[in-house]
Amino acid sequence: MNTQAAATSVRHSIVVDAPVEIAFSVFTEDFDSVKPREHNILGVDIAESVFEPRVGGHIVDRGVDGSECRWARVLAYEPPNRVVFSWDISPLWQIETDPDRTSEVEVRFVAESQDRTRVELEHRHLDRHGDGWEGMREGVGGDQGWPLYLDRFRTSAQQIEY
Repeated sequence: MNTQAAATSVRHSIVVDAPVEIAFSVFTEDFDSVKPREHNILGVDIAESVFEPRVGGHIVDRGVDGSECRWARVLAYEPPNRVVFSWDISPLWQIETDPDRTSEVEVRFVAESQDRTRVELEHRHLDRHGDGWEGMREGVGGDQGWPLYLDRFRTSAQQIEY
């Protein structure tokens, strides 16, 4: 896994042994296998995490009691090459309702061969979150942040038979 961090962004990339269409599909249609259940700001356990596959959709955690936490807005949806979504979580790990105080995550899927895809993730504009954004950068950039998500994603994508 390759990792780089700029002042106000975090970048990670991985390569998966899966065609670009499969990689994109797993990330967007099976986000539940990517997002760890312990990454939870609901008041109850998560039953599922859903990526609504369209511009204007959300990434939603659904609780076991039916409650929902919409923690991201889908800003770009370009299968099988790219998705961009907002990060509507504050440095206090609570929902941020002011779009001007949110960052964004871009995920690009680049075919390296017919059966191999490079996935490039950039979480940018972290400074928009205001006070405490540096701690958020450390959180999303650290081992339990995007690297964990991408590792789980790789495992899921490489289990698909095609």
